[in-house]
Amino acid sequence: MDALPYLALVSGLAALGLAYYYYLWVKAASPGDERMIFLMTEISNGAKTFLRQEYTWVSVFVVAMMVLLAAVIAPLAAVSYLIGAVLSAAAGYVGMTVATMANARTTEAAKDGAGKALPVAFRGGAVMGFSVAGLALAGLMAVYIVFVMLLEVDDAFEIVTAYGLGASSIALFSRVGGGIFTKAADVGADLVGKIEVGIPEDDPRNPATIADLVGDNVGDVAGMGADLFESYAGSMIAPIALTAFAFSVTAEQAGDDGIVSRLVFPMAIAFFGMIASIIGSFFVKSGDSTDSKALSRALHRGTNVAMGMTVVGAIGAAYWLFGDSEVFPEEAPYGLAISVIGGLLVGWALGKTAEYYTSDHYAPVKKIAAQTETGPATTILAGISAGMVSVAASVGFIIIGISVAYWGGEQTLGDGGGIYGIAVAAIGMLATTGVIVSVDAYGPIADNAGGIAEMAELDPSVREVTDALDSLGNTTAAIAKGFAVGSAALTALALFKAFELAVIAEGGSLNLNVGEVDVFVGLLLGAGLPFLFAALTIDAVGRAAHKMIEEVRRQFREIPGLREGKPGVHPDSARCIEISTQASLKEMIIPGALAVVVPLVVGFIDVDALGGLLAGALVTGFCLAIFMANSGGAWDNAKKYIEAGALGGKGSDNHKAAVVGDTVGDPFKDTSGPSMNILLKVMTIVSLVFASAFV
Repeated sequence: MDALPYLALVSGLAALGLAYYYYLWVKAASPGDERMIFLMTEISNGAKTFLRQEYTWVSVFVVAMMVLLAAVIAPLAAVSYLIGAVLSAAAGYVGMTVATMANARTTEAAKDGAGKALPVAFRGGAVMGFSVAGLALAGLMAVYIVFVMLLEVDDAFEIVTAYGLGASSIALFSRVGGGIFTKAADVGADLVGKIEVGIPEDDPRNPATIADLVGDNVGDVAGMGADLFESYAGSMIAPIALTAFAFSVTAEQAGDDGIVSRLVFPMAIAFFGMIASIIGSFFVKSGDSTDSKALSRALHRGTNVAMGMTVVGAIGAAYWLFGDSEVFPEEAPYGLAISVIGGLLVGWALGKTAEYYTSDHYAPVKKIAAQTETGPATTILAGISAGMVSVAASVGFIIIGISVAYWGGEQTLGDGGGIYGIAVAAIGMLATTGVIVSVDAYGPIADNAGGIAEMAELDPSVREVTDALDSLGNTTAAIAKGFAVGSAALTALALFKAFELAVIAEGGSLNLNVGEVDVFVGLLLGAGLPFLFAALTIDAVGRAAHKMIEEVRRQFREIPGLREGKPGVHPDSARCIEISTQASLKEMIIPGALAVVVPLVVGFIDVDALGGLLAGALVTGFCLAIFMANSGGAWDNAKKYIEAGALGGKGSDNHKAAVVGDTVGDPFKDTSGPSMNILLKVMTIVSLVFASAFV
């Protein structure tokens, strides 16, 4: 058992080795002609510039949090927090760098068909996927081994938990800042280019096109990577913290029978899941068909293989760690295996639900497309309806997942074990994070590849291949968001219980009776907070997009020959990148700080009110995240469905209505929705880390 943290550490390092192998493989592929290389370099430079500036701004917040942690909790907690923050930022930067290198190479490969292009895009995304999973797991295991096993420091588990808070801090600002950047550019490019000027998407005349392609990387690659890094680390920390605070475990007691099994079981699942993800990634292969179903099967083959192997690993780990009838007299080790497998299957079901409501193969998206016949208003109404219905289905699956996981925990650990079962179910959802993120990061690479094909004026057959890859990318992104928000609900619930136990361990108490005024006030405050957060981020996109639209209009108006596409006349793309960068950095401060400041202020005033706040935010935040992600994805694919030739095709009135729907959905699916699950976990993990200070 004592070897498991080391095994998990080695598997994390193996994932980093695979990421390096895929980096070399992608680098060896041809990036195309001089024009394609120029575009690739412009996108890469813009993305790197944004991330450097973003991390510079966020470092001020990180330093402030380190000072607070050192003063209120322990100096080593500040060190653990910094490690989590630095590794999360590093994962985002590495993944984004390779994604911007893979885009032109995917375009070049698309000249020879989808069979050549899909592996390039996937392996470019796999660098992100395995960097995220590898750094998150290796970093957490290193912190655990050093502070718990080797040094046996005081408050060791609070220090380990601070690692998750560091990851959450970067994730929150990366998701919000990157989301604002990408959607400001996207909205500006679409509204002026497609509707006002009447030029195609990614047309080289459009000044916002390069900024839009940069945004795909800073938002959907770096931001998403930091999000899943935090989700993965948080899902591991939740059962460890739960065990530590439930049994008031010190570092010296961490090797006791019974307790050690609870502490290392998450590491065993992570170990098996990582090995399964590494093997599964080699199963992603494609033929030459551009049929989206064939591409989908090729892309998801790796995920399915990884999930199957993880199921076997979970059963083995449960019997290995909980099969001792003297330590666990209930003698039902299969219970926790069922909890993990249940979490894995519910994550898959949430992803499939998202696919149903966002893919143009199914009725909801086709219904939205049909509503474009009567204009933008009915298009928007249909998208809102589809998103709301998807919430009901997702809530049903989460309830099933919680119930099964709770039952499994009780079977193995007896009374009180149910909440531990829920905590490890979240690990089940994210055990295959390496391949999940690979499939997700593939989408922006395919999107960029299409943009480069358009701007480099390649043969239309190349754009057909990249469009097929891109359309699938929207669905894979929705599926990954399903995993992320589902795990957020389960992880936040487990962290919430750990917070309650931490308060009790410090001699305090937590009253969650909604009949008490302070609890009810906290509940209302928590229920309203996700709506305020969503409003702030949507407003931020609107303000940034307004500046972008004005700049694009100015360039079309003032640069002679730009609208007509005269030879030698080029837009000022750097100005658009600068507008998105500055706007997003300024706009991310208030929403990002809100998630940390509100629980701290409420916690120092009244712990019971904080309990109500966390409960209210968890319920409404989960539902709002699902609604926004699926509505936005449905609008986007309804537009793509029409652009593929349905209902009049590009340039028709139906298409213009669909573009308006897609524009409304952009901040829904890529800014506010994905940020919501981070909001939930940031607030719970802040409350957990500072529980002793509140009491």
